[in-house]
Amino acid sequence: MILVMAGTSDARELALRIHQAGYPLVTTVVTDSAAKSMEEAGLPVLTGRLTADQIASLVKEQQIRSIVDATHPFAEEASKNAIHAAQTAGVPYIRYERGRLSFEGHPLIAYAEDYAHAAELAAARRGVIMLTTGSKTLHIFAERLLGLPDTTVVARMLPRKDNMDKCDELGIEQKNIVAMQGPFSKELNKALYQHYSVTLMITKESGKVGAVDEKLESALEMGIETIVIGRPQVEYGLHFSDYDSVLSKLNELL
Repeated sequence: MILVMAGTSDARELALRIHQAGYPLVTTVVTDSAAKSMEEAGLPVLTGRLTADQIASLVKEQQIRSIVDATHPFAEEASKNAIHAAQTAGVPYIRYERGRLSFEGHPLIAYAEDYAHAAELAAARRGVIMLTTGSKTLHIFAERLLGLPDTTVVARMLPRKDNMDKCDELGIEQKNIVAMQGPFSKELNKALYQHYSVTLMITKESGKVGAVDEKLESALEMGIETIVIGRPQVEYGLHFSDYDSVLSKLNELL
């Protein structure tokens, strides 16, 4: 049995390929929508955040032979829990992480070390700022940017009630909330930028499957400055950025 920690479209594809290769598996995701996607693909799924101890217990109960961590590049806590659980349970840990995109040296792109740094950079620029960084860290930007002169914050996030409640609590006006689920085409990104007269876009360096390229390319083509937040630094150990390498390593280990 293989444990595939998933939640993204490329993680689902990897899980399907592992299953098609003949390995029994179970997947884990955080949200109900991600669970539905797994179920529609015929993959067994467990829903909810897991601690390191819970993952280790799952490994023992399900007789897991390897953990494949295909969580989002910014799911730092989940990856650290998986690494610790693999060490505790004595099973191999394999990290799959989508490839990075490079726009180094582009005059319209500034790189931030983390969310707080991105908020500081945005505060110095002001204007109409579109956040595409999700709801979890929204408070970091709201605390630094809301109330600044000549500054409007537009938040783009998943259309969930808890997200709308968070926006209300933080003081983000309804007219400045874009509640939509991707993927977003380049044309739609451009339409949103134009509708809100965006002058600065903030995104995470998630990789191509996470659609950061469409967001970036759309913004750059329109001459919009962009702040890109770098991925968390995690010591993954064994890691790959393509499906075939993960399958080859599983074949080698198991």
